[in-house]
Order: sequence, then C-alpha cells, then structure tokens
Amino acid sequence: MDLILDSKLQAGSPLPTEAELCSALGVGRNTLRESLKVLQALGVVEIRHGYGMFVAPTNFDALTAGLSFRGRLSLRQQGKEALELVDVRQTLESGLIGQAMTLMTPEHLAAIEATVEEMESLADQGQALAAVDSEFHRQLFEPLGNELLTHLMSVFWDVYSRIHAEAGMKAASLHATAHMHREIFEAVRVGDKALASERINSHFDGIREAIAELVSR
Repeated sequence: MDLILDSKLQAGSPLPTEAELCSALGVGRNTLRESLKVLQALGVVEIRHGYGMFVAPTNFDALTAGLSFRGRLSLRQQGKEALELVDVRQTLESGLIGQAMTLMTPEHLAAIEATVEEMESLADQGQALAAVDSEFHRQLFEPLGNELLTHLMSVFWDVYSRIHAEAGMKAASLHATAHMHREIFEAVRVGDKALASERINSHFDGIREAIAELVSR
C-alpha cells in the first residue's frame, strides 16, 4: 500500500508487473501473490485476469462485510459490537441531520414522506419494517452525497435486519417505530434542526432495547 501511495498511483491505475513488484519490495513471487490476494480482499487491488493488476476503484465492500459480520456475531453473545454500531450511527445521524436539512429540497421531502406512509401501512399489516426503515434513513442523508456514510448505514441495517428476523417485532412496536419516523419527518419538514436531532437520538433507544432483549434470551 505504501508503494502505491508513494508512486502516486490513482484508482484505476495499473500496477507494476509481478517482476517489478518483487524487485521493488524485495520479496519472492509466492509472497507477492499471497500479499496481492490479501489486498484484493481488502478492496485495495483489483486483479483482472488477462489484463493485469490495478489500483481498485473506491469500494467499501470489505469494510461493510467485516463490520456486518462482527456485529451479527456479537448478537450471539452480549451484543457489544452491535451496540457500538448503534452508538456510531446515532452520533453520525444526530450530528449530520442539520447539515442534511440545509441541503434538502422539496423533492427530497416528498420522497421521505412517501416512505413514512409506506412504513405506516406496513405497520398496520404487521409486516417487518427493516427494509423501509433503512430507506428512510438513507433518504434523510441523501442530500449530503456522502458515500462512506451510506455504506456505514448499510452495515447497521444488515445487523438490524437480523435482529428483526431473530427477535421478531410485536404489532405495538411496529406502530411505535412508524410513529417515531413520522415525528422525525415532521421535525425535518418544518426545519427544526434541534428537534430533528433530538428525535433521532430517541429513535435509537428502541434499537438498543431490541438488541438487549435478543442477547438476553
């Protein structure tokens, strides 16, 4: 990785040949190939058979997969990593909602409201809300255009969807969740940044309770 950075290579740039890399790094071909496999798994290097090796384009798949695995694994124990993911998400969302609201257009608001209405309909039918809940939060922060934030959200919802599947959600909980999202939307709609941040913080209390209930079984 240092060689890539020191050479000022960009995403998509071809890497030196295996022979050149072995010479530059002072390692044998087998060691180099094993290292390249690791870098490929980390999303640093892209190996195109028949074409060569390249600096991989921006890709958070490895980060997403690793964090999702740790969070889901922790649900079998005390849920520590899952709760840490909640802490990170809560801090990011409550801290960034004001900035997102500044950039929000009427079209954004209309899309978010439609998602809230869908959530309320699903709650009335007693159906799981994880997927539409995830879409609501994605839409809230879409105006920021922050790709890393989007991927961190996908990590969280991968874990939380597993909580929904394993713990189940009572009808009352579904309606309470839908109502909370309606309240967040209303705060966003009227432009009250402090209230929106406060309601997002309150929203995560229920998620912590769901994790605590699941790991206590």
